[in-house]
Amino acid sequence: MTVRAATADRSRPRLTGRAGFLLIVLTFLAVFTAAPSRMYLSERGHIAELQRKTQGLERANAALQADIVRLHDPAEKERLARECLGMVHEGEIAFVTGSRTGNTEPAPC
Repeated sequence: MTVRAATADRSRPRLTGRAGFLLIVLTFLAVFTAAPSRMYLSERGHIAELQRKTQGLERANAALQADIVRLHDPAEKERLARECLGMVHEGEIAFVTGSRTGNTEPAPC
């Protein structure tokens, strides 16, 4: 064996038993963690979507709460009774003007 052949054998990496076993273990770990990782990322996306929906529902709930407060106001109740139901106070005279289409119903509320 020449010196050149001996150094060529040493510079080329060899696959030992330990390295082979480690390679097999790492391959198994990569395979078995791929599916749970994919599920984890999918669930994170689902959680983000649910949080966006929750925020939208909270905004809608706040708007409805504001409507409840507004509808408890006596002035608002009177306005709605006059505009939507065509009601008047006792002693007042209600005038109903017809539109060009012939519709004499109060404004829809």
